[in-house]
Amino acid sequence: MSRIGKAIITIPAGITITEKEGVVTVKGPKGELSQELTEGITIEQNDGQLNVNRPSDAKQHRALHGLYRALINNMIVGVNTGFEKKLELVGVGYRASHAGQKLELALGFSHGIVLELPNEVKVDTLTEKGKNPIITLTSHDNQLLGMVAAKIRSFRKPEPYKGKGVRFVGEIVRRKAGKSA
Repeated sequence: MSRIGKAIITIPAGITITEKEGVVTVKGPKGELSQELTEGITIEQNDGQLNVNRPSDAKQHRALHGLYRALINNMIVGVNTGFEKKLELVGVGYRASHAGQKLELALGFSHGIVLELPNEVKVDTLTEKGKNPIITLTSHDNQLLGMVAAKIRSFRKPEPYKGKGVRFVGEIVRRKAGKSA
């Protein structure tokens, strides 16, 4: 029983959803997203509400039912309001700056890291004296935004002894004691 798949999606004003040959397209003020559906999964629109239906109670169909409902809901939220992720650079000498779609990071390596971001992702960096630099990523595509944020975090993951590295704002890093003298 998929509880998420059975939930009804409310479509906000200004959002249009079309399904053609197994591809769902969502258009809104922030952009346009499309998702291919697995055979058998269908959508049904009426009175500003959207239902995702499955053909049978087979295990695979139950799993995909909730998945596609969540993906379509994320598409609707993305083209309507958008998504935002913030990353924090914790460490002495860690810096971030951006020029257009290029993000430049100094993470304690002998060289700087330059990352070319996709056009759908907007980047902003904030550096204040006495505080850790913060990278803010915004996009209408939640999947792409998560992949870019994970890529940036993978350059220097937070380590458990001093807590240095790239982490999400609000992320809690479990600390270890280290050696006893």
